[in-house]
Amino acid sequence: MADRYLSLTGTAPGRFLTRRLGLPQPVRLRRWSAEQPSFRGELLHLTAGKSELDLAPVLARSGPRSGGEGPVAVVLDATGVRDVEALAEVHAALHPVVRSVAESGRVVVLGAPLDPADHHQAAVQQALEGFVRSLGKEIGRGRTVNLVRLLEAGAAESTLRFLLSPRSAYVSGQVIEVGGHGDDGGGGGGKGGDGDGDPEKPLAGRTALVTGAARGIGEAVAATLARDGALVVCLDVPAAGGDLAAVAERLGGVALPLDITAEDAGARIADALPGGRLDVLVHNAGITRDRRLVNMAAERWGSVLDVNLASVLRTTDVLLGAGVFRGGGRVVATASIAGVAGNAGQTNYAASKAGVVGLVRSLAPRALAEYGVTVNAVAPGFIETKMTAAVPLFIREAGRRMNSLAQGGLPVDVAETTAWFASPGSGAVNGQVVRVCGQSLLGA
Repeated sequence: MADRYLSLTGTAPGRFLTRRLGLPQPVRLRRWSAEQPSFRGELLHLTAGKSELDLAPVLARSGPRSGGEGPVAVVLDATGVRDVEALAEVHAALHPVVRSVAESGRVVVLGAPLDPADHHQAAVQQALEGFVRSLGKEIGRGRTVNLVRLLEAGAAESTLRFLLSPRSAYVSGQVIEVGGHGDDGGGGGGKGGDGDGDPEKPLAGRTALVTGAARGIGEAVAATLARDGALVVCLDVPAAGGDLAAVAERLGGVALPLDITAEDAGARIADALPGGRLDVLVHNAGITRDRRLVNMAAERWGSVLDVNLASVLRTTDVLLGAGVFRGGGRVVATASIAGVAGNAGQTNYAASKAGVVGLVRSLAPRALAEYGVTVNAVAPGFIETKMTAAVPLFIREAGRRMNSLAQGGLPVDVAETTAWFASPGSGAVNGQVVRVCGQSLLGA
């Protein structure tokens, strides 16, 4: 369903009226397209504190293209901020330039991991998180603000390429930790773990499996991974077989009609993989059975937990144990803002999605150490789908506006974040749960 309010604010009378009434004034976000895959404009590289990072080569490869007028992105290196006095340099660097950043532009602050042996450094680096989340809520005009904590510049190249591009349109107010080094995904050669041989086709030669791929977010994820070069195995319930076959055919992939909750689902997936190998596993399949707890039958509770959490645990365990992952494999699960902040009428759904967060945090270090596989999650907020279109008008409008970008996201926003996690260059990104919610005003 079209967002008519967003269309209204795109007109001169609409802007005048909403400004006079003090209403939100969202702008239509700039997203990736084949015609305009990256931003054009100036990248401002600023520093606060004494940094030891050599960012220039990385930013040259991952930043916007030259052209356009004025700054379209700002990267502030605050990794060297170690005391309260140095925080003043953060203000001094960004205060004069924030207003000049282009509509739908990007601000990325780079911080250092918290030092447990230096509580002064830990305090001021944690202060950057509050700063970034607050700036994201006030900057407006479709611009986003994110914090990346890192040790090495090269390891963050894939992450910076994502955050400084139109692909991250609905990701704001997030804190992303990038490890000191990453694998090259078997793709060879990338400095500092950035194994993207071709930034436009980083998944070429790789196989991805997407559950719940017949429609909605799953279809968008499958299409985006195929765009990036992957052979996509599209999985959904047999009842959706017609839609599933059409999606797989359109993407040049493979259709796999299968109930993901079946006890032998993992083994059947392993048997169906082309060549018996897998690079990217995306757990997207999910259901809702909403009721307040006092009115929730056991079947509604059990079915949601089985699809959204138990099947994810079982399938992941089987596929890791079966040895189908190549070196540099990726597991990307779908959590939800409901799993972070909770939601009335969704105790079952919120429990299942919070469980996904727990899975990621526990499994990520072990999966990387034992199998060379990273484990991360996307946590969508209000995403415009057929399901949200059926929500009553006033609740739907509240969902759309209650975020820093004052609009709902699109399935492609979740797909682009998934594709970043799936990239062979993202080997240093592990154990992260990134909200794709336009910086929802609910939850942290």
